[in-house]
Amino acid sequence: MRFLAITLIVHRPDPATGVPKPTHARFREVLGNALLAEELGFDGFGVGERHERPFLSSAPTVVLSHIAALTRRIRLFTAVTTLSLLDPVRAYEDYATLDHLSGGRLELIIGKGNGTAQRELFHVTPEEQWDRNAESYEVFRKLWRQDKVTARTRFRPELTDAEVWPRPYQRPVRVWHGSATSEESVELAARYGDPLFSANVTHPIEPYAALIRHYRERWAHHGHDPAALAVGAGTAGVYVARTSQEALAAYRPVFESNLAFQKQTGLPVVFETLEDFVARSSALIGSPQQVIDKVHRYHEQFGHTVLHLHADASGLPDAAHRASLELFQSAVAPVLRRDIPDPPFAWAPVHPETTEAARA
Repeated sequence: MRFLAITLIVHRPDPATGVPKPTHARFREVLGNALLAEELGFDGFGVGERHERPFLSSAPTVVLSHIAALTRRIRLFTAVTTLSLLDPVRAYEDYATLDHLSGGRLELIIGKGNGTAQRELFHVTPEEQWDRNAESYEVFRKLWRQDKVTARTRFRPELTDAEVWPRPYQRPVRVWHGSATSEESVELAARYGDPLFSANVTHPIEPYAALIRHYRERWAHHGHDPAALAVGAGTAGVYVARTSQEALAAYRPVFESNLAFQKQTGLPVVFETLEDFVARSSALIGSPQQVIDKVHRYHEQFGHTVLHLHADASGLPDAAHRASLELFQSAVAPVLRRDIPDPPFAWAPVHPETTEAARA
């Protein structure tokens, strides 16, 4: 099993002070978390893309490029690239550049994106958002694979023998499809034989498990090799401590702060208590053995081989956050790596020379 640390760069008031950190400090915190993830042995670090309050993740390529310069090993993920809002040509240029700057450590998780405000900012209607996402991905995919591209499009000017630079470092880049609530993203992933990444953070397991089962069915329908299928899954929160009592006590202020924020902003409340949150959500809060057992229970439903954790302290003291991640990596990750297989592809850049040799 492989492990990612992911941030959406949420910019909310600090639970202790009631005041948000300065924007500059919040970005520095993200860079520090990326360095910590590499230091502790995480396999990937992801940065989301949102274009509305309370997120600072409107430019993931810029953030990931900076992280690429600071790190050497860890793979760099988008979580998710909102292709329904973007011009696929411009998105390709940005990500192909990042691919080179990172030495081929880029992986994409794409999706239509959530949020009314960001959709209105880009003048995208709910009715056309899925079609935009599919069209943008089809163009993006061609641009990454072909030196000259012709594409008949609805949502941007058509392309005729278009050359777009730079040509990529990885050929091709791996693209995951983010899945939360709709079969549209599942179908797109299955059609192209791409891996699926289940959000798995807002609700209990059942709706996510149903979408993953549908993905497997559609994968088979499109004639892909069952052995090549890969699924990733998210977590709603993480805090690993020596005992469950310690973990619950440390995480309770974080949960209560999140609950108050949900109620204040009118977001739906799914879990009213910390105990219910720990029991029925995907949150990994407890002793090492409790966390191991919970991941195994989810794996029985998902068959996932990649797991993401929150990179941010999210209101925890920095020392406590680091101690939790250290305990996860020392006491939880080795067991899960032993018990659950890796995804069915190399966790490494697809080097141009390798691809050229295969073509010869």
